[in-house]
Amino acid sequence: MPHRQIVQSSNENRADRPINTNKRLINSGVLRRGAVKAVMLEILQNFERATPKLAPVVVILPGLAGVVVGLFIWLGGLGFKRPLLGLIGAIAGGIAGFFLVGHNVASIAAAAGIAGLIAIILDRVFIALLAAALVAAFGFMVLARPYLQPAYTEAGTTEPEIAHQSQPATVQQSIETVKEYAVDFAYAAKGLGSRMPVRSWAVLAAGAAVSAAAGLYLWRLVCALCCAALGTTLVFAGMILLLSYKGATPLTRMSSGSPVHAGVFLGMIAFGTVEQWLLFGRQKRQPAKAKKDEPEPDQERRSWRGM
Repeated sequence: MPHRQIVQSSNENRADRPINTNKRLINSGVLRRGAVKAVMLEILQNFERATPKLAPVVVILPGLAGVVVGLFIWLGGLGFKRPLLGLIGAIAGGIAGFFLVGHNVASIAAAAGIAGLIAIILDRVFIALLAAALVAAFGFMVLARPYLQPAYTEAGTTEPEIAHQSQPATVQQSIETVKEYAVDFAYAAKGLGSRMPVRSWAVLAAGAAVSAAAGLYLWRLVCALCCAALGTTLVFAGMILLLSYKGATPLTRMSSGSPVHAGVFLGMIAFGTVEQWLLFGRQKRQPAKAKKDEPEPDQERRSWRGM
């Protein structure tokens, strides 16, 4: 089969041309459905094997930050929804500005500031958009899961070049390596999405629309759900980085098809949603009840005079 040879040749040249090979093959349509599976799994496994050789500051600090910030958002994000929405909006605006205007720092900062301000002012609308984006992202991961399995076992994968170094890479080399893997995976996901059937995209669009409508009408509950989902994702991402740096293989274990990891992920989201809803969901109604329970000043005066 011709595409088997292409996958194998791309594995051999992976260290020399990590980005251009997969990008060119996927965008040109040369890599067929099975080859895309092998490429995506290869990228994940190569990153996992390369992580112990990266600079500790590039892996450990983001991993710890992901766990700590994720725990805070998972259990208390609803109580600080406005600053959190502003931060998420600023990050989304900065990313959009980077892709639209390039490396202009001033334009990126302006886009981030405007997006963060809009997210704070139009909080309910932003919550609806955030819910739609999360449902679409998680739905894509579920529908694309069969494509992450290797199509041909004889295609194999090669060790990344950085994994053979005796000394850890420098910070600059580590950052460039992470960028290469991120761009590689983004292009592989883009090629996978272009080959998904239309019914899958219809399911994603319907789920996003329903979640956006729910975000407008049940915005507090949906906001708690979004905070729980974001926090859980950050905790998982941080733990994956830390475990991979210690030489474990969390990505390989999670891609094996075991339902344990999915159960833990969904359980954490459910617990975080219920906990935040009970703790912060009716926070604004409590002062009104407290005022009703307090005696009015006129009544106090009358009772004092009557005595």
